[in-house]
Amino acid sequence: MERKERRTARMFKWIGIAVGAMVVVLYVFLPVGIGVVSVWPARGDVGDAPEGFADVAVGTRDGETLAAWYRPAMAETAVLVTHGAGGSRDSVREYVEFLAEAGYGVLAVDLRGHGESTGKTNRLGWNGTADVRAAVDVLKAQGAERIVGLGLSMGGEVLLGAASQVPELEAIVADGATRRSTSELLALPSERPLWRSFTARLMFATSGLLSGDPEPLPLLESMAASRARFLLIAGGDAETEVALNERFAETLGDRAMLWVAPGAGHTQAHAVYPDEYEARVLAFFFVAP
Repeated sequence: MERKERRTARMFKWIGIAVGAMVVVLYVFLPVGIGVVSVWPARGDVGDAPEGFADVAVGTRDGETLAAWYRPAMAETAVLVTHGAGGSRDSVREYVEFLAEAGYGVLAVDLRGHGESTGKTNRLGWNGTADVRAAVDVLKAQGAERIVGLGLSMGGEVLLGAASQVPELEAIVADGATRRSTSELLALPSERPLWRSFTARLMFATSGLLSGDPEPLPLLESMAASRARFLLIAGGDAETEVALNERFAETLGDRAMLWVAPGAGHTQAHAVYPDEYEARVLAFFFVAP
């Protein structure tokens, strides 16, 4: 009987150790690992430029060089296109092409630390405003009369975060923008309990510690302080993404339009609804500010 009890005790001991290890992995190692990945270099070769585009270099005011594709405008409007975390201008090729086909000037950049651009990587886009400023300066120098932007995921967040400091951006399409700081995370009541937000808080803290970068101005504050109009696109299957973008749209009122793409995941709206996506974006850009 004692032997059976000892076996049972050992079994429960190992079950407890296994459960404890899972908790540590999920609540400590995983978010810390994501924080490490957020500053891991994301550089890599980029394919040939699409037809009609030239490879150009964009210099930032703080000394970095951004690799980019550029096609001059056949209309008065030029579009700045920004990619998601870990990507490059190659990952937004299909967006660049439909905008060019519509006659817009297009500048697609590798954000710093990504693709073929210099600079340290921050996959949360905390340093993105300097890159947006530099890209807009190039478009102004090329004679663009009107400048708008389209960004995916981190690229959308970079554009929204720059809106208050780069007033030349008159309209922004942000596809899959969510959160990039603790304050934005806690803006949703559902995320405020510590058991819900602990891992994300630890991830942001790890990223800040490793990069030395401070958390940027919250997206909604930047959007509210700008004069831009916004088209917010959220994948219907991405619950938190939908909730955050609903909050953005509700707060900004008439300056923001929201499209929740049914059955689409994060930044998958174009893949699921290509014709509707392009029609919505082009109609939004076509409307005079």
